[in-house]
Amino acid sequence: MLSERCYINDIIKAAGKLSVNIVDEGMLPEADYVGSASGAKVDKSGVFEFETGEAETPIIEKAPLTMECTVVDVYETKGFESFICMIDNTYVEEEHLNEDGKINYQTLKPVLFEFPTYEYLRTGEVIGKCLSFKKDPQKEDHKMSTVQMPETSNRI
Repeated sequence: MLSERCYINDIIKAAGKLSVNIVDEGMLPEADYVGSASGAKVDKSGVFEFETGEAETPIIEKAPLTMECTVVDVYETKGFESFICMIDNTYVEEEHLNEDGKINYQTLKPVLFEFPTYEYLRTGEVIGKCLSFKKDPQKEDHKMSTVQMPETSNRI
């Protein structure tokens, strides 16, 4: 989702493709800058070293994970444009693959940007396995406790 005023939006629409370069803490200062400076006012192309991927989108060399995507739709809401994409290619540093060749987010630790507070959050800790919370929450007994309140009198 990008603000509808972003300079890059028209470029993405014309190309019909984009790359998603995942940010880790090592590249956060540069990512913070490019995320806050307008491409209409500043040439940001020299901030990161990059190469072109198979789908001809920019692959930031410092990014631990990059996905090249084809835009299949643009969903517009008040003030924003959301690009609905299909992933064409994924590039990941080998050190962030587990023994099964899957991405290990415990080592990758992508940084999240929390929009309402404009804060960056650290990730990487496992909090549970999918399907390990198998109880149906609708069948659990969620009785509320009743608290006895002292009787009050309405004296004037």
